[in-house]
Amino acid sequence: MKEFNEYFDTAMKFHGHKCPAMPMGLRAGLAAMKTLGVERSKDKELFVEAETGKGHAAGCFLDGIMTATGCTYGKANIQKLYYSKMAFTLIDVKTGKAVRVSLKPEFFEKALNSPFVQERKKGVPPQDIPAAITDPLVDRILELPEADFLNISDVFHKDMKRGSGNFDVKRCAKCGEAVFTDKLTKAPDGRMLCIPCSGSVE
Repeated sequence: MKEFNEYFDTAMKFHGHKCPAMPMGLRAGLAAMKTLGVERSKDKELFVEAETGKGHAAGCFLDGIMTATGCTYGKANIQKLYYSKMAFTLIDVKTGKAVRVSLKPEFFEKALNSPFVQERKKGVPPQDIPAAITDPLVDRILELPEADFLNISDVFHKDMKRGSGNFDVKRCAKCGEAVFTDKLTKAPDGRMLCIPCSGSVE
C-alpha cells in the first residue's frame, strides 16, 4: 500500500489535477506490469502502445499509465495510436511478452455519466470541480477490484525491434540549430537542412 501511495503522489504531481481518469490509468498500468511480472521501466525495457486519442474525455488516463510503467515520450518507449479507446498494450521488449489492458465498456460508460464529467461538459476546469464531487469518485477507483473495471488479456507475444539511439548532430545550414542527423534533409543545392527549413528553402 505504501508503494501504491508513492505512485499515486507522483502521478498527482505529474498530472497536475485530481480526476478519476488518471488513477484509472495508474491502476491499469500497474495491473499490466503485475501480469507480465516486470518492474517499472528505467530506460527502454518496456514499451507502451496507447490506444487513446486526443480531444476526448478521460485522456488523463494516459498520464497514469506513463507514471506506472515508466514509459514516456522522453524515453521514446511509448506510442500513441489515436484509436480513441481507453486501452493500451504493455510489451516487455527483451522477451516480447505483452498484455493488453482496457477499461470495461460498461464501467467507462457509467463513468462518463458521473457528476465530475457533467461539470467538465459545462466547461468547468477539472481543478475547479469541488472536492465533494471529485474525491468520492477517485477513492472508489482506488478501492475497486481490478476485475470490476479492467479487461486484462492473456499474455501474448509481440516482436519489438530494438533500435539504437542517435548521438550525432550537425547544424542546419540555414537556421544554424543543432539537429540529429537522421532528420536532416539534403536540399537541391547540397545544403543539409532541418525539417522546418527544408520546407522553405531560399
